[in-house]
Amino acid sequence: MPCPSWPDRWLSNLDPATKGQESDKQENGAQEKKMRCGYTTGACATAAAKAALTALLTQQYQQEATIRLPIGQETTFQMAHCHFSPQQATAGTIKDAGDDPDVTHGALIEATVSWLAEPGIVLDGGQGVGRVTKPGLPVPVGEAAINPVPRKMIMDTVREVLEQHGVSRGVKVVISVPEGEKIAEKTLNPRLGIIGGISILGTRGIVVPFSTAAYKASVAQAIKVARTNGCDHLVLTTGGRSEKHAMGLYPDLPEEAFIEMGDFVGFALKQCKRQGIGRVSLAGMMGKFSKVAQGVMMVHSKSAPVDFNFLAELAEESGAPAEVVETVRQANTAAEVGNLMHELGYSRFFEKLCQACCRAGLKEVDGGIELETAIFTFKGVLLGRAVINDRCH
Repeated sequence: MPCPSWPDRWLSNLDPATKGQESDKQENGAQEKKMRCGYTTGACATAAAKAALTALLTQQYQQEATIRLPIGQETTFQMAHCHFSPQQATAGTIKDAGDDPDVTHGALIEATVSWLAEPGIVLDGGQGVGRVTKPGLPVPVGEAAINPVPRKMIMDTVREVLEQHGVSRGVKVVISVPEGEKIAEKTLNPRLGIIGGISILGTRGIVVPFSTAAYKASVAQAIKVARTNGCDHLVLTTGGRSEKHAMGLYPDLPEEAFIEMGDFVGFALKQCKRQGIGRVSLAGMMGKFSKVAQGVMMVHSKSAPVDFNFLAELAEESGAPAEVVETVRQANTAAEVGNLMHELGYSRFFEKLCQACCRAGLKEVDGGIELETAIFTFKGVLLGRAVINDRCH
């Protein structure tokens, strides 16, 4: 199916390992193939709920279920299984995330529908669906991690099916993901206080591969959770490896204070200031932070090349001789520059680079925060660190 340009995913089922992949290598310029869209866990859960309820009402096996997505598009989902009795029915569908790097791709999403003695619709999460334990998320503490849009989708669809069959009895709908607890280990859910499984997500019903808007939404939500849980010092990292190194640098900070911003440095900094975070630390490696130091706040490898003339000027200002400065100017990667300056002992170079990152970041948000930058090697060696306090701005 063609991919629209809307945001889709809300939070946490995107594998962190794919979100902030760090590399100093530039793209080879090869043409990218057209990406295939998929469907959200919320859409799959809604389809499974419709199939299960229809089976309960008709006492007939349901091979498929057609639902209307929040974007207004009708889509038919095939059921992987369907079991029913006069009192309860269960149906499940396999999630297809298209070409999106979503850890829930291929997961079985199930719904079990049973009769209630009282009228009304009760929705809950079962095996493999997480439960919220921290404030700051769109779902109240104590409830199953079924986000507002999919919750409405499921409730509206169930209500519509009951009305179509002229039934006024109450039903309970339980959404389950048999492998959800295992899958959740690869997501941000445990850090966000979602325990026991994945989240049922989706604001549009369709998964857009590598959705920029969706990733930004997850960063903003993670900052909100950290702030709600009392964090005034956040550490923004460009990926999982940087985060691991940063955790060693700030051992006293709680886990939710560490947020993978990926390539969206400017967006993450603005969100921190907007949400009242007073102190922010940036942690990453030479390639991306060489760009930040020059004022580039979206640091994907395609956004802007590393300016080796800029790095050469810093090397010269740090006291490096002409031959070293020229070697920096002719380097192939920023990591190569970092390794060279580290081996030669020019710590002043990294201090200046970190200071430049801080100044650029503060300019991006018009000051008002304390900003720190820490740059690591790929293996976790701290190359440099600097802080500028502009909280009184």
